[in-house]
Amino acid sequence: MMDQSAPRPCPVCHGTDATPLPAYSPDPWQVATCNLCTMTYLQNPPAYEALEEDFAWEKTYEDKKAASRGSTRFSPYVRRLRNALGMYRDKTNSFRRWFNDGHVLDIGSGWGQRITAPMTPYGIELSTALHRISDERMRAQGGYCLHGAGAEAIWDFDKGQFDGIVMFSYLEHETDVTGVLKGAHRALKPDGGVFIRVPNFASLNRRVIGPKWCGFRYPDHVNYFTLSSLRKCAAQIGFRTWLVNRFTLPVDDNISVLLRKSAA
Repeated sequence: MMDQSAPRPCPVCHGTDATPLPAYSPDPWQVATCNLCTMTYLQNPPAYEALEEDFAWEKTYEDKKAASRGSTRFSPYVRRLRNALGMYRDKTNSFRRWFNDGHVLDIGSGWGQRITAPMTPYGIELSTALHRISDERMRAQGGYCLHGAGAEAIWDFDKGQFDGIVMFSYLEHETDVTGVLKGAHRALKPDGGVFIRVPNFASLNRRVIGPKWCGFRYPDHVNYFTLSSLRKCAAQIGFRTWLVNRFTLPVDDNISVLLRKSAA
């Protein structure tokens, strides 16, 4: 774990002036909101090494799912409403359209199932167990998966290598947000795109449910974005942001955006 005597700075503006949020900070985790840019984030996240094994995604996801049971008795009805509005997790058809059936990098690739033919899948996965599965699956389709942290491993790919980059339920886990976005900007073709899906801290559900909101997962969710903070972060790297779920955002627990490189 990071040294709690030196809290992590804001991942968007890198400021150190932040207001603690005790209601969202179960011991020993410390969540705060930046007083400069209003980004909410975990000030004392675990080191990458702990996220590989002790707090690996596949472990914390199941723990949260068992503990929350959908957060409230209304959650099953909210899920049905989201499905009726077309708020699906599977974006394969959109990926094919946005990324021209080209080479696509999935950061935080999990089991390696998101990118399918005729797209060529590449990945980065921190969890040791999931990396083995993802790499085997991607090599069978002409690509491969690197093992490591996204903000570090992305620099091992060539400049302009990818037609598309996917960060599906990933950026909320990444302590070096600007680092991975800079790497994505470099690895992306001029006409490529980056799809990002993160929990929506401004959602109605979070405001109603509070600490039991499904978007809180300790300690591997280290960033809690709103559309505003996500746009600010992307803009400072050189990306324009297009909101994908623009009609359903207020009632959606997630933000889905597509980033394109800004004109030079």
